[in-house]
Amino acid sequence: MRILVIAAALLALACGSAQAQGRRQPSDGGAKPADNTPKVDEKAYKAALERIPEPKEKYDPWGGARPSEPAKKPK
Repeated sequence: MRILVIAAALLALACGSAQAQGRRQPSDGGAKPADNTPKVDEKAYKAALERIPEPKEKYDPWGGARPSEPAKKPK
């Protein structure tokens, strides 16, 4: 009897989560959502990119993991 109660409880929990995935928000009758995204100013974007200075050295993402110069092998 105990096994039957545990199995029923597990089944109820599994069905509850599956049912929650199928729920949808009520629609607003076809109203389109407002466009709240900011507009991109292309001139300002290009001007900002031009103000970024060029790096003097090439960036090495593995610089901390390995030495920058290879070790010389003794002969």
